[in-house]
Amino acid sequence: MYKQQTTVNCASGLYNEQVTYFVQKANEFRSSIYLEFGSKKMNAKSLLGIMSMCVDSGADVTLIADGPDEEIAVSTLCEMLQRDIR
Repeated sequence: MYKQQTTVNCASGLYNEQVTYFVQKANEFRSSIYLEFGSKKMNAKSLLGIMSMCVDSGADVTLIADGPDEEIAVSTLCEMLQRDIR
């Protein structure tokens, strides 16, 4: 298991097209990936799950992955959250 905390710097947070790109990227990895925000923990490969978390810009989140590509998955997704996702 590998995890890393980061701050969401997307101007609009994880909504609309940003969340779509984030989930699409998460689905490219073989590892199980979760996003923690406050007391919520959701499957990062679930569009509705991530949208339901209502993650705004400036929020601190933790990405957790478990599997063969866990480190690269967490690193890649953290980088996405630290900039505008496109």
